[in-house]
Amino acid sequence: MRFMILIKADANSEAGIMPSEQLLADMGRFNEELVNAGVMLAGEGLHPSAKGARVRFSGASRSVIDGPFADTKELVAGFWIWRCASLQEAIDWVRRCPNPMPGESEIEIRPIFEADDFGESFTPELREQEARLREQLDGKPAAS
Repeated sequence: MRFMILIKADANSEAGIMPSEQLLADMGRFNEELVNAGVMLAGEGLHPSAKGARVRFSGASRSVIDGPFADTKELVAGFWIWRCASLQEAIDWVRRCPNPMPGESEIEIRPIFEADDFGESFTPELREQEARLREQLDGKPAAS
């Protein structure tokens, strides 16, 4: 099973305050453990929402909303993609994680949909298209 691990933003991350050298070192060690255990598939930190935008959909209409976004506790400061045997395994890994923010913080764990989760709606043609796209993605070099 794959999981997206969402590191929630706080006032400091939204203000663009960078993590300390100690936190970067601690997270580096934790990421190394995840990679060595075959758990971590991807992971990145995100710039503050002030540097982002949202696109709101209403039927065929689209509107762009520039950041920053108001409700800090609903924003994401970073993420991982992990492969774990179960939700409990993902929880166990998160419990070992260094606190990503000074003071209180929250990390959310969400299962990622797999092809079989979509049932009959995910037709053989759609499955073939998905497999082709994943092959293309796997063949591309990582962005820097």
